[in-house]
Amino acid sequence: MAEQRHEHHGRSSRGLLDPTNVLESLHLRIGDTFLDAGCGDGYFSLAASEFIGGEGRVYAVDNDDVAISILRKEIAQRDIVNIKPIVADITDRIPLPNEIIDVTLMANVLHGLVANDEVDATMGEINRVMKHGGKFLVVEFKKDSPMGPPSNVKLSPEQVRDTMAGYGFKNAMISEVGPYHYGVLMVREE
Repeated sequence: MAEQRHEHHGRSSRGLLDPTNVLESLHLRIGDTFLDAGCGDGYFSLAASEFIGGEGRVYAVDNDDVAISILRKEIAQRDIVNIKPIVADITDRIPLPNEIIDVTLMANVLHGLVANDEVDATMGEINRVMKHGGKFLVVEFKKDSPMGPPSNVKLSPEQVRDTMAGYGFKNAMISEVGPYHYGVLMVREE
């Protein structure tokens, strides 16, 4: 029997999550370097670009070239200069130098990585590009949410916290970030 993989449907969570509300929990600063890992159409990247200002940089990374094309069009329409959209597979290689990221967001992505046993490779890359002491916010669908992936694929906040602790992330703070979502904010060990 062939291995069954979780397939991400590529639907945007735009409309289900208020990016400003989610990003406020990160206390982004002017000049921060921000990674939107598995950014989809980049609606979090667009919001983050305002928080970090012209001195900051947003790296919006996704393996879906159609979603990145949508983001590129929106960047051009808004004349935004601090977002770099990148087509790349975060489970393979994030084409960025070592230790340049202050803050990473992974929204509605981790459940698929866990289901497909791709966490090790992805977190190796996240750790490589993040600065020590950097912040990492994982946003996922609540287990009892009618939205999102099948319930057997959804992760509890405790599962997220415990998974990330194995990759050097500590001081997990769990919060509700929307009617269907929670966030787990962690810090990369020094």
